[in-house]
Amino acid sequence: MTYSFRPWGICAQEIIVDIDELGVIQDLRIVGGCDGNHKGLAALVKGMRAQEAMERLKGISCGPRPTSCPDQLAQGLEKILAKG
Repeated sequence: MTYSFRPWGICAQEIIVDIDELGVIQDLRIVGGCDGNHKGLAALVKGMRAQEAMERLKGISCGPRPTSCPDQLAQGLEKILAKG
């Protein structure tokens, strides 16, 4: 299933993640922001269980910002997983 959400406090404008029925991330697209970093993040989480990605990425900051693209992905995944 494809989920889309708007992050806050970062350069990216939208995060789109595809998660299969087993809870594994099949694709990640981040619109806006640092293209190379987003491609790297997508390559790292592809094939990873969404729960594990959330646990690993939650709380990462970006410079003086209290959040980051990885943290925003983790927060989005947390909401998705809570809905079950």
